[in-house]
Amino acid sequence: MFLHSRTPQLPTPEQALKGRPEPAFTVPERHTVLGTPLLGPYPEGLEIADFGLGCFWGAERKFWQTEGVWTTLVGYQGGTTPNPTYEEACSGLTGHTEAVRVVYDPKVVPYETLLKLFWESHDPTQGFRQGNDVGTQYRSAIYTHSPAQAAAAEASRERYQRVLSASGHGTITTELLPAEGRPFYPAEAYHQQYLDKNPAGYCGIGGTGVSCPIGVAPAEG
Repeated sequence: MFLHSRTPQLPTPEQALKGRPEPAFTVPERHTVLGTPLLGPYPEGLEIADFGLGCFWGAERKFWQTEGVWTTLVGYQGGTTPNPTYEEACSGLTGHTEAVRVVYDPKVVPYETLLKLFWESHDPTQGFRQGNDVGTQYRSAIYTHSPAQAAAAEASRERYQRVLSASGHGTITTELLPAEGRPFYPAEAYHQQYLDKNPAGYCGIGGTGVSCPIGVAPAEG
């Protein structure tokens, strides 16, 4: 992954790369672990959740290992440039963050359970970075697909901020916005399920050690 020495800043629409009307690459048909299609339309009754929590290689694995998750894929979201490439996103000139799209069965795994996993799997107080990974593409983000998701995400952020503050951590910087108007652009084939293909590969995912309610005590380990 890429390191930046300068202070990251989101580009203005005028500064952002122009991108392209169509993707520059193709996406694999199926998930290498779950065997399910990566791209929709998805079966009736499933829902979509979009999260950014640093390097998407390790983040995706967290979610595909969760019971009730039907498929996952990684991509770029929250920016300006249409159909960006990885190199363009890492330049800081597209405005996107590395994101994981989680397609899940809400009868098996509630959205709140995914939120808990999201909060506990990274440090949401770091702004445009996650550990040693520095850049706008590593910012924490939740892009919601319904008013119910938005309300749940906001409530969980408020609860988690209380326990983080009590544990001496700073202010949550997570971007919480509707997914509408913020397209999810799938990443290149080699990024999809990267840690299944490269089990010893770089992960970069680590939390604060503070558990998110349900359970408001510091996590063990």
